[in-house]
Amino acid sequence: MLQRSEPRLILASASLSRRTLLAAAGLQFEVVPAPVDEAEIKRAARAAGMSAADTALALADRKASHVAGCNQDALVIGADQILVCEGAWFDKPADREAARGQLNALRGHSHTLTTGVVCHLGNTRVWYHLAEPFLTMRHFSDIFLESYLRAEGEAVTSTVGAYRLEGLGVHLFERIEGDYAAILGLPLLPLLGFLRQHGVLVG
Repeated sequence: MLQRSEPRLILASASLSRRTLLAAAGLQFEVVPAPVDEAEIKRAARAAGMSAADTALALADRKASHVAGCNQDALVIGADQILVCEGAWFDKPADREAARGQLNALRGHSHTLTTGVVCHLGNTRVWYHLAEPFLTMRHFSDIFLESYLRAEGEAVTSTVGAYRLEGLGVHLFERIEGDYAAILGLPLLPLLGFLRQHGVLVG
C-alpha cells in the first residue's frame, strides 16, 4: 500500500475532476464539500485589492479550514481556481449563453488559471501551493464555437473556463504551458510530494 491508514484524507471540494485526479493516483479519501460563499469572498478580495493568487489561496484555505474544523483527525485538502485574462477574473458561467460570451472573450487571447491548494490538519494550515498555468486559445470560428457548445452541453458550466481540457475543450487551444493537473483543478505532483513528506504516503 502506498497510503498509510492515518490520518484520514478529505477533499473539501465537489469537483469531479479533482476527485478523478486523486482517485487515479490511488488515494483513499472522503469528499466533504465546504459550504463557502465563493462569490462573496471574491468580491471582498477585489475590494481589498487582493491579487487573484492570494484570493485563490484564501478560498482554498477557507474550504479546508471549514471542513477540518469538524474533522480534527483528518488531513483536509482545499483547492480553488481563478481564471484571469487581461486583468479580468472569470467565474463558472451560469448557463450556455454566459459560456458563449466567456469563450468569445477568451478567443485569441492568453489567460492564467491561478490554482491554489491548501492542506489543514485540525486547526492548523500545514501546507499550501500555488500554480499558474498559462493557456492561449486559438482564433476558432463562430461555427466551431456553436458546435462545441452543442457537443459539451451543460458541461460548459462546470469549470471556470467553460472548457474541460481532458475532453473536447482541448480543441480550443493552440498553446498550453504549465502543470496539466493544475489546469484540471489540483496541482497533483506538489500535493503528492507533500503527502509523502508528511508521512501520509510511503516515500
